[in-house]
Amino acid sequence: MKNNHDIRDAIVDAAIELAENSSWEAVRLFDVAAKMKISLDDIRLHFREKEELVDAWFDRADSAMLKLPENADFLALPHQERLNDLIVAWLTALSVHRNVTRQMIGAKLEPGHVHIQIPAIMRVSRTVQWVREAAQRDATYMRRALEETALTIIYLATFAYWMNDVSNNSQNTREFLRHKLQLAETLDRAVYGSQQETTGSPSGGVATEVIEPNR
Repeated sequence: MKNNHDIRDAIVDAAIELAENSSWEAVRLFDVAAKMKISLDDIRLHFREKEELVDAWFDRADSAMLKLPENADFLALPHQERLNDLIVAWLTALSVHRNVTRQMIGAKLEPGHVHIQIPAIMRVSRTVQWVREAAQRDATYMRRALEETALTIIYLATFAYWMNDVSNNSQNTREFLRHKLQLAETLDRAVYGSQQETTGSPSGGVATEVIEPNR
């Protein structure tokens, strides 16, 4: 017998499969219920509305990203490389259904959808905070606020770039992300000085090393 987590995952998978065959806009919960041979009330026990399926889809990306720190080698990386790998892992988790993901975001951005746009802003903030936690960022006060702002801009810009990236293995996105992290590190050093980060140490900037593409 499936547990609640398995059922939630199955509902999300069914909705995404339907979207792949039509579009996310066309997906209806009664179609999901019919596909799974369950009732709408069964779905309601796990999701109060269709928009919560989108949250669950992005939760998967968060979860995939947060598995990286479980690897001791990851924590030995410089902070810029940690941030890079975390964001890449987040995007990779979504890449199998990139087109549907793009449609989900498009639906959120439609005029008149303020009721889902405000929660979406909160979700962005939450994911950025998890990126910082996973990278073990420990800046405080004004430096923390500036770092969060810079990382949010980088994360959103990279996500937007990735959604339309047709390069092999999203290589263009990877290089775009590395460049933005390098720029953030340059700006951080201009403001706070050029203290060199030691690999694995919790120093202050958003990024601290130049990483060559295709490492």
